[in-house]
Amino acid sequence: MAHPVAEADEKSPFGRLTAEEFYARHGVVNSSSTFVNPRGLRIFTQRWVPAGGDAPLLGAIAVVHGFTGESSWMVQLTAVHFAKAGFAVAAVDHQGHGLSEGLQDHIPDIVPVLEDCEAAFAPFRADYPPPLPCFLYGESLGGAIALLLHLRDKERWRDGAVLNGAFCGVSPRFMPPWPLEHLLWAAAAVAPTWRLAFTRGNIPDRSFKVPWKRALAVASPRRTTAPPRAATALELLRVSRELQSRFEEVELPLLVVHGGEDTVCDPGCAEELHRRAGSKDKTLRVYPGMWHQLVGESDEDVEKVFGHILDWLKSHAANARQ
Repeated sequence: MAHPVAEADEKSPFGRLTAEEFYARHGVVNSSSTFVNPRGLRIFTQRWVPAGGDAPLLGAIAVVHGFTGESSWMVQLTAVHFAKAGFAVAAVDHQGHGLSEGLQDHIPDIVPVLEDCEAAFAPFRADYPPPLPCFLYGESLGGAIALLLHLRDKERWRDGAVLNGAFCGVSPRFMPPWPLEHLLWAAAAVAPTWRLAFTRGNIPDRSFKVPWKRALAVASPRRTTAPPRAATALELLRVSRELQSRFEEVELPLLVVHGGEDTVCDPGCAEELHRRAGSKDKTLRVYPGMWHQLVGESDEDVEKVFGHILDWLKSHAANARQ
């Protein structure tokens, strides 16, 4: 089953189709909603489910996008791919991302983001309750958020997680030269929203190997290629260190997929997560030559990676229902 990214072009994830035509073509139904979080920000969520409802669902998947990402652009194509395969899928735009309110790309504290995810996914899980299994799927920073959600509530998030290019550590090839990293705390204290040239290159240029897919990523009217804000960069580094100190606490079934030439999120940290995780069921696939965003590879390689992901999801969904 081909990933829908093959039908996109450099201007639209839907190619020449409208959103409605795209969903109909793939046999899925899309819906969206918002809620106001305790900080007064309106947070956007959406769902994708198979159309018709004749066949029983295989499971539910909570999708968590990465830093500078959103649920309505390229991540949506993967959500549609999962829904077309028989899963109910939900996603949420983090504060300052996509169609959610908040200062653009500003995450000075990860905890409110986790709380928003919990608030968004609670009604989704209520609509698709156990024994239907519910998996986490996280890309880049979304992989770190997925792990933190599990660590906050292991009973709720116990069926499994797919971590795609997970942010468990910044690649040394993406970090700034010394001593900028060590001065980051001062910048965050003085000017927390200042966009700091903290990394070597911008994220899209380092993430998407295929040029037209890179162009599509930055074509979103809600995405920027500007450097991270100082307080956000400091918090992201803190999150990676916290996760690295807690790898042994991770207990849910894991599929970790990562590009071997990822220069944004360190493949070595993904390997360390796999080695140290307390999960009894854990699989690691590192793809030689591939970059950070695996959906940004050639169509052939995208089919390989997402074929492995769907096989894992389907087999674990079947096992959970037995």
